[in-house]
Amino acid sequence: MANGLPNDARQQLEALYAEMQPKSLYPLWEVLAALVTKQPQAPTQAAKWSFPEVRDYLMRAGDLISAHDAERRVLILENPGLPGTSGITTSLYAGLQLILPGEIAPCHRHSQCALRFIMDGDGAFTAVDGEKAIMRPFDLVLTPNWQWHDHGNTTSRPMIWLDGLDIPTVRHFDASFAEKLGDDVHPETVSADDSMTRYGRNLRPLRGSKADRRPAHQPLFHYPYAEWRDSLAALASSEAPDPHLGHALEFVNPADGGPIMPTIAAHVRLLPQGFTTRARRSTDATVYVVVEGHGDAKIGDVEHKLSQGDIFVVPSWQELSLTAGSELVLFGYSDRAAQEKLGLYRESKD
Repeated sequence: MANGLPNDARQQLEALYAEMQPKSLYPLWEVLAALVTKQPQAPTQAAKWSFPEVRDYLMRAGDLISAHDAERRVLILENPGLPGTSGITTSLYAGLQLILPGEIAPCHRHSQCALRFIMDGDGAFTAVDGEKAIMRPFDLVLTPNWQWHDHGNTTSRPMIWLDGLDIPTVRHFDASFAEKLGDDVHPETVSADDSMTRYGRNLRPLRGSKADRRPAHQPLFHYPYAEWRDSLAALASSEAPDPHLGHALEFVNPADGGPIMPTIAAHVRLLPQGFTTRARRSTDATVYVVVEGHGDAKIGDVEHKLSQGDIFVVPSWQELSLTAGSELVLFGYSDRAAQEKLGLYRESKD
């Protein structure tokens, strides 16, 4: 509210506001401070989910509804500060998806970008435009926007992975489209993990050649744990950890060296046993998975004990400090890719 006005001026303003309201006209000066804030003030809360607990609920749901009937059998990790939005942050979605032995999650495509981080099970597949990625624990698999994808489990064990999508971002722009293939499975186009051979070794088929089959802007969609963990270990063995991040590596799109998808960035971290990071904050609210080890996370004024499989979220512009009780390995994803393109990303370190 505008301050310091005489009572008669305030009364005239209130009368003017009442007259304008039916015409959908409102005074900026009454709400400017709430619209242009001095720092981020999203309602996102620091929160944590235990994988064993969620897995139990998911398995119980698996007894009641099939992957085919659900289309995607997923439990949403909704941030307690964002009720009714299905968002884990104001820009990102997270859910845990279950595929039981013999099941297929039918083929579809959509405007949203999606990543899959494998939490449990070994050997099921995600197929992108007819190419299968065989999923191992802690692999990162992408299903880029508007590319056909289906999931199948030909193993004898359940498969569970974390879905990370930009659903709230696409909803903000009112740009959502989705389409079903009609058949449960896309026809197989090449052998499994073909793209890793063609595009995953700092090489690519010569452009214009028959072998250059993947979209030029998004050729690679499988980042195996065996490879990223080995790189992270090599980094940790060669130098001291960064005081704010520990040892950290970002997943990149080999086409341009940038983030893995237009709206989502992802990275991994390793903290040596006993190491505590200095406080750091950034504008990209981030979703983390504890891949290995245990420790503690201090997020603003909230403290969480961390165990393997925990999923936790750090809101925008809240300080994060991590302590490794044992060697601690984390996977994280955020909307940093979109923020950097829009010139919005910012961070601060103690």
